[in-house]
Amino acid sequence: MHHHNPIEPSATTASWDGRTLTLHESTQGISRSQAAVAAALGIPPADVVVLSPFVGGGFGAKGPVWPHTVLTAAVARELRRPVKLVLSRAQTYTSNGHRAAAHQRVVLGATRDGRLTAIEHVTTQQVSRTDETLFNSSESTYLLYAVPNMRIAQQVVRLDLPTQSFMRSPEAIASHGLECALDELATELGLDPLDVRLRNYAEVDPGTGAPFGSKELRECYRRGAETFGWAGRDPRPGSMTDGDLLIGWGMATAGHTAGDRPGSGARLTLDVDGTVLVQCGTHDIGTGTYTVMSQIAAQSLGVPLDAVRFELGDTRFPAADPAGASATVPSVGSAVNRAARSAREALIEVAVADPGSPLHAVPADRVQAADGQLFVTDDPGRRIDVRSLMAQHGRPLVITSEPAPAPPGFSTGAVFVEVSVDPRLGRVRVRRIVGVYDPGTVLNFRTARSQAIGGAVWAVGFTLTEHTVLDRNLVRVVNPNLSTYLLPVNADIPDVEIDFIDVPDAHAADALGARGFGETPMTGVTAAIANAIHHATGRRIRDLPITQDACCCDPSCWSRWRRCRSRAQ
Repeated sequence: MHHHNPIEPSATTASWDGRTLTLHESTQGISRSQAAVAAALGIPPADVVVLSPFVGGGFGAKGPVWPHTVLTAAVARELRRPVKLVLSRAQTYTSNGHRAAAHQRVVLGATRDGRLTAIEHVTTQQVSRTDETLFNSSESTYLLYAVPNMRIAQQVVRLDLPTQSFMRSPEAIASHGLECALDELATELGLDPLDVRLRNYAEVDPGTGAPFGSKELRECYRRGAETFGWAGRDPRPGSMTDGDLLIGWGMATAGHTAGDRPGSGARLTLDVDGTVLVQCGTHDIGTGTYTVMSQIAAQSLGVPLDAVRFELGDTRFPAADPAGASATVPSVGSAVNRAARSAREALIEVAVADPGSPLHAVPADRVQAADGQLFVTDDPGRRIDVRSLMAQHGRPLVITSEPAPAPPGFSTGAVFVEVSVDPRLGRVRVRRIVGVYDPGTVLNFRTARSQAIGGAVWAVGFTLTEHTVLDRNLVRVVNPNLSTYLLPVNADIPDVEIDFIDVPDAHAADALGARGFGETPMTGVTAAIANAIHHATGRRIRDLPITQDACCCDPSCWSRWRRCRSRAQ
C-alpha cells in the first residue's frame, strides 16, 4: 500500500455571501467539487464557486471530493462565518485515499528465439467493503507487444480497509509485473532483454490492428541503449563490479495510456490592445499548465507568447476535465487550440473585409498569422499588425470552444538503469537512469523533462522505499508521517538523463500532435531497477519495496564477488 504525500496537504476555505458559497480548494477537479458540494448541501451548482489557481502537489490525492470539503462548507454555513480546514499529515493517510496492494500473476509463452506466443496477466487487488474501484490498469500489457494470444483479468478481494483512489500512474503496477516477467524470460532463454522487446515490437495496435498516430518506441530503444552504453553489459548476474560493490544494469519499456475524456472548453478574449486572455476551468498541479497552454494559444493564434495570459482554477470559466489520467494536454490543450484557431480565422476575416487593410480582398486561405502579424503567404510585404487591426476594429474578439472528446493516446519510452548493491549489507543505490520517451509533439522540453525526472523519483520510492504499514489488529496506519513513510530524498536520486523523440501524433491534431505524457515516466523505471538488482545479485525479487535483507546475494554472485575482490587486492 502507498500514500501520496504531496508537500501541501489538502485544504479547504469556505465562505458564504448570501446564498453563494465560495470554496478555495486544493483540488484536481473544480467542476467535480462544485457538483458534489452542491448536491450534498442541496443548492444549485451555480451557487457554488470553486477557486483553485494553485494546487501544489496532487498525485491523485486531490482528485476525488473528500468529506472534509463538504463538512467545511456546511460548518461555514452554520456558523455564518468563513471556515478554513487544513488536514494534518497524519490525517492525509486516512482521508485522501491510497494505492491499494496488488498481487500479479504473469504467464508468458514464447518460442526459443524469444517471440511471444501468449500472455496471461491476472491482477488481484484489495478493495474496501463499499467500493470496487480499480486503479491497476493493464492496458499497457495489450498495447506494448505483438502477441497473438492474450488474457488479461482483474480480480478484487474485499477487506476492511478504506477505499483506494487515484495515485501516481495507475498503470505502474501492471507495467512492473509485465516488464519484470519479460526480463525473466530473456534470462531463461539466454537472450538480451532489449532484443526480446524488439522481436515483439507492435507496429500496429495489437487489439484492433489499427495504425498508431505515431510510434517511435523503436527509436527510443536505440537511442536509450546507445546513450546508456547497453552494448557493454555482461549478461551474467554478479559479473560486473566496482570495488566492493556489485553493479547491475537493467532496462524496461515505459508505457501509459492517456486522454479518452469527455473534453474541455476554453474562452479566448483578444483585446483591442492586442493582448490575449485565455480562461479554462483546469488546474496546474506542478506540470506547467500555465506555460504550455499559453504556448499553444500563442502558436495557434500567431502572436508572441508574452502577449498571452492564461487563467485557470475557477468554475466561472468554461468547464474542463479533471487534472489526471495524463489528460490535460489532449483535453485542455485541444480546447485552447480550437479557440485560438477560431480567433485567428476571425481575425483574418476582419482583415480581408476591411477596405483600409493591406489584406483587403485577399482570399483567406492565402493569409497566415505569425509573430503578431497577418500577412499574405506569397506576398509577405502585404501585412498588418494584429494590434493595429484590433485597434481599428474597436472591440474585443471573444471566442469560446465547446468541449470535444479528447482522443485516447499511448505514450511510450525506453528506460535503462544502473544500480550498485553492497553484498555485505544488501544496500541498493540507483546510480544512473536514462529515459528516452515518445510523447508525440513535445510542447515544452523543459516542463516535459521536469515531469520525466519527477516520474523517475517516484519510481525509486515505489521500488525501494515506500510502504504504508498497517496494524493488522486495529487497521491503523503505523507510519503516518514523513519520518517513517520513506520517500526518496536528494541523496537517493542519481543522475537522470532524459531525451525525447519529438514526432507529432496524427491522431492528436487538435493538441498540435501532443499526447498525454504525465504518468508515463513512472512506468518502466520501477521494473528496470528490479531487473538491475537481479543482474547485480542473481536474486529475482518479486515483492515491493525491495529491502536490504532481500538483496543478500545469490551464492554464485558471492563467489564471483570474492574472486573479483581478491584479484583487485
